[in-house]
Amino acid sequence: MNGAALGWGGIARLGLVQASLGAIVVLMTSTLNRVMVVELALPALLPGLLVALHYAVQVARPRMGYGSDVGGRRTPWIVGGMALLATGGLLAALSTVWMQTQRVPGTALAFAAFVMIGLGVSAAGTSLLVLLAKRVVPERRAAAATIVWLMMIAGFAVTAGVAGRLLDPYSPARLVAVTTGVCAIALMLTLLALFRLEGDVRSQASDDTEPAKPGFLAALRQVWGEPAARQFTIFVFVSMLAYSAQDLILEPFAGVAFGYTPGQSTQLSGVQHGGVLLGMIVVALAGSGALARRRFGSLRAWTVGGCVASALALLGLVAAGVVGPGWPLQATVFALGAANGAFSIAAIGSMMRLAGEGRERREGVRMGLWGAAQAIAFGAGGLLGAVASDVARLLIDPPALAYASVFAAEALLFVVAAVLAWRIGRAPVARVRMTATPAGEWASLEAR
Repeated sequence: MNGAALGWGGIARLGLVQASLGAIVVLMTSTLNRVMVVELALPALLPGLLVALHYAVQVARPRMGYGSDVGGRRTPWIVGGMALLATGGLLAALSTVWMQTQRVPGTALAFAAFVMIGLGVSAAGTSLLVLLAKRVVPERRAAAATIVWLMMIAGFAVTAGVAGRLLDPYSPARLVAVTTGVCAIALMLTLLALFRLEGDVRSQASDDTEPAKPGFLAALRQVWGEPAARQFTIFVFVSMLAYSAQDLILEPFAGVAFGYTPGQSTQLSGVQHGGVLLGMIVVALAGSGALARRRFGSLRAWTVGGCVASALALLGLVAAGVVGPGWPLQATVFALGAANGAFSIAAIGSMMRLAGEGRERREGVRMGLWGAAQAIAFGAGGLLGAVASDVARLLIDPPALAYASVFAAEALLFVVAAVLAWRIGRAPVARVRMTATPAGEWASLEAR
């Protein structure tokens, strides 16, 4: 571990950065979405494409991580990413206002803004996770992941609530003013939270044992060649695909199969989030202190168990589609949320551990690779889940059974994810130090 270990205060400061990042993103993906569709009467496809674009751009995460590996410091990348994210957020609000009078140029600016948003999230988010992974002791990783993610969720909730009040009654000027305020506050909090947090870390580029660094593509091939890193990438993609595919179909399913009103289906989403919170807290407690010492805190076991439990909860939703209103839907959805929260926090803890294993000074590339897999899965999952439900409704009657068939497919994905999680890193991982021979060829000096 490079540098002094972070205490709870340092972990909370990184959580504040994550909350700031989430505050900007939630405005972009929810508030601007609503304004475009409702106030501007634009097709829902437009904000859908913009959100998908911000996910697609995050394939740049490995390159961002490589850049922070080369420099050896993560703080400049976090600050730079947040500055780019804040600028993109402001331009997105301006573009939305511009669409009201000039659709084509406003739309073009919106696409450019969401590219900036995706790049900003990639730079800041990847380097923040690497810093967390490198500076948190193993027994605190699950708790640290929970703290950081809960603070991000808090950033979502606080921003959505406060911004929502300030935007009423809606006007273009209010939209720009609120967005400007959120972006400015988020950037200021980031600067304050990171002040002297990382410390004076010696640049890895100046290390005498590695006089030259391979290029990005070579570094990416090196990381992909590590079995554990490759296996974890596939696991992240499959599990996040299953996780995100339910987002857009759970509430419509509740309406079709159980007759829920829009308000009731929204409350059902709150029940699910409550379950997620419980699952996160349970894993955080199990992975820390006395419980961890009694072997209740195995991240692999919680990851596998969370995936299996998610599959079982989804099979409960399949049964709900068959049985109908007599099925305890809220309890099933709460169980699904708890299982999702448990596996996701355990997976993040495993990610923090695996980031430092394998070839040295590739932590950023590894974290970036996993972040890119997650972003692609999130972008594709919601779309594929919605498309699959539409196709199923055309082929299967009644509609409740059509939704049940999609839930069954998601359950199968979680089973596959559980198998993948169990297989990750079963063989010992060699940690390799590299140097250059007199002929300039790379040679292994140490494996342990």
